[in-house]
Amino acid sequence: MRLALKNRFQNWLFQLGGPQSGVIVLVQRRVFILPSRQGVIFAAVLLLMLTGSINYTLSLGFVLTFLLAGVGISAMLHTFRNLANLRITAVHPAAVFAGDTARFTLCIENPDDTPRHSIGLTRDKKDAEFADVPARQTVLLGIGAPARRRGLLRPGRLILYSRYPLGLYHAWAYVELDMPCLVYPRPDPPGLPLPPLEKSAGQGGESGQGHEDFLGFRQYHPGDSPRHVAWKAAARDRELLTKQFTGRVNSQLWLSWEILPASMDVEQRLSRLARWVLDAQSRGLSFGLRLPGTTLPVASGEAHRARCLEALALFEYDGARHA
Repeated sequence: MRLALKNRFQNWLFQLGGPQSGVIVLVQRRVFILPSRQGVIFAAVLLLMLTGSINYTLSLGFVLTFLLAGVGISAMLHTFRNLANLRITAVHPAAVFAGDTARFTLCIENPDDTPRHSIGLTRDKKDAEFADVPARQTVLLGIGAPARRRGLLRPGRLILYSRYPLGLYHAWAYVELDMPCLVYPRPDPPGLPLPPLEKSAGQGGESGQGHEDFLGFRQYHPGDSPRHVAWKAAARDRELLTKQFTGRVNSQLWLSWEILPASMDVEQRLSRLARWVLDAQSRGLSFGLRLPGTTLPVASGEAHRARCLEALALFEYDGARHA
């Protein structure tokens, strides 16, 4: 109950309403400012200087105290204006594998004629990245986040902040954009053999590696059939090449959930399938993917690889439903 009330109060105070799409403008009500630790010490020193000047009637003490106080007030204005009116948009994050670091990038546009300096971006208040934003220009500023598990990783509330120019004040703004990062399953180590080909139900087609017409050579990959290795070329150039053929085939490569051992749990199966997807694509093979409730037809290419990995990343297994 206390946590819910705290979150509701923070959402009201800091103008937070969940992830937003489009452009976020740091208007006046979205930028907050408080004295930093150095600012508190600076204010305490000014108070001591003012007390000493009053006690000892020091004219120069008054002059110096009020001069420094004016500098502090001016610094507060500049710190606030260093963030105000910036325009923030999200950059679509690139997909990563579980265990890697996802990169969340913001596009920061400065619409004013005044450059902005030392704009910081942090996610956990520990690690931060900084950038200067010249007048009438746009820069990219990103922060990393560990991708511990597959699925969609959301950055949560990011904090843009500034202590420019003197570090006496800390101005900040919360930014929560709709920019989820797709996290693929962590693939098994390389070197695992691909599953055997399955006989197709039809008369055959072009969805395979055919064995009729010679197409050319490509680099050898572990697991290629020794019958297709160009041994004569290897003897001359000391480099292993694999012969490629085209033609109608009656077998297809299917990466199926069902053929994996029953002793493997869900995440282990997804990791094995991810490895097979990567290996099949690297060898230039056409393949299909079968998951409980989902089937991706035989195809090839980078787009097909991305679709298969996305299906693995977002897969939800219901043992009762798929039994």
